[in-house]
Amino acid sequence: MICSRFNCRMWRRFRRAGQSGQAIIELAVCVPVLLLLLLGAAEFARLAYFAIEMSNAAKAAAQYGSQNSLTAGDTTGMKAVAQMEAPDSYNACTNFSTTIQETCTCGSSSSATSTSCGTSCATGYAINYLTISTSAKCSPLIFPAGHGATLTLTGHAVQEILR
Repeated sequence: MICSRFNCRMWRRFRRAGQSGQAIIELAVCVPVLLLLLLGAAEFARLAYFAIEMSNAAKAAAQYGSQNSLTAGDTTGMKAVAQMEAPDSYNACTNFSTTIQETCTCGSSSSATSTSCGTSCATGYAINYLTISTSAKCSPLIFPAGHGATLTLTGHAVQEILR
């Protein structure tokens, strides 16, 4: 089929006119998917930040408590240090808790561990350790409230008490 210049231009114009809405449709389909991916990445980063704060809070409380035997007994001070180290997690999450435990082991070749640190070791010297565990329950922002989607974020640190 031989087409004149006018007929070929008309044919191209009609063919292009049918595709003019295709880009809008593709954009309308892709934008919600991209926004959902962006929202999920932001939520993942938020919860990762809270998890790092929980680990740092446990480490800071263990460092405060391990300074000497007086600070090792200051449980309210260690809890306050943990709370100050994780202010965003403390405010955004629920059930923020700090668990403190002091354990002892003998400095000799025996690996016996006891939780009563008042006793002395018969074959060597006692090494006291402070174990701090922090935890909080955080709710993701993308889930509607009341659906029970919570994550428990924890931190753990062990530090030797300096005597």
